[in-house]
Amino acid sequence: MPQPLLLSIVGLLGLAVGSFLNVVIYRVPRGESLVRPGSHCPQCGNEVRNRHNIPVLGWLLLRGKCADCKAPISARYPLVEAGTALLFVAVAARFGWSWVLPAYLYLAAVAIALAAIDLDVLRLPDQIVLPSYTVALLLFLPAMIVEDGWGAATRALIAAGVLWIVFEIISLFGMGRGDVKLAPLLGLYLGWLGWSWVAVGTFSAFLLGGIVGMVLMLLKVAGRKTRIPFGPYMLAGAFLAVFAAAPIAGWYTSLLIPTA
Repeated sequence: MPQPLLLSIVGLLGLAVGSFLNVVIYRVPRGESLVRPGSHCPQCGNEVRNRHNIPVLGWLLLRGKCADCKAPISARYPLVEAGTALLFVAVAARFGWSWVLPAYLYLAAVAIALAAIDLDVLRLPDQIVLPSYTVALLLFLPAMIVEDGWGAATRALIAAGVLWIVFEIISLFGMGRGDVKLAPLLGLYLGWLGWSWVAVGTFSAFLLGGIVGMVLMLLKVAGRKTRIPFGPYMLAGAFLAVFAAAPIAGWYTSLLIPTA
């Protein structure tokens, strides 16, 4: 499939998935059904009309307000939709038309949902994290069979186990259980790509979390005892590794072993 066509299809898919993720982000923490009722205004309860349910465009047409009660609609809705589309396109550009592409597109969708929920309620719901292990294994299965990816699969499982142990140890010092449950899933995806990806993804998570935490404390937005969600930094670190682990690892190695 030509690359422009692939990116176009994946971008449109990302918009549709992003629209669904908005439902997931709002309803899962509240324990509500993802199916019923249909999309509706949380203020007046009226259903969203089909023509207003178009990703990004619907929000723009409504000028960010409910068509019935004129209550403001958060700008996060179109941002999630557009962000999902952009991340999907980036993932497709990274992996091309390959057997592993669906697996990493799924990770992109899960990452956006989990990051938003963690920022909202400081929780990574088991309803999303735990089933993702089964989904990931099923999505990697074609690559294992068709591309003889059993070696990558073995490394992925080992990496998942290593990160589980590491984060279990860190949890003794106060890390949330949701982060511990998420870590092996990210290890699975990064381990498929290689050990450099695991190292860069894990280190980047703590680096990003540390930097943001320090900035928040300097701005007096947070204190030493303020709970700060770590899931978004784990996910951001994982995708930083997906896209840039090779050059980052190469740069770090050159610092340790300078060339003549």
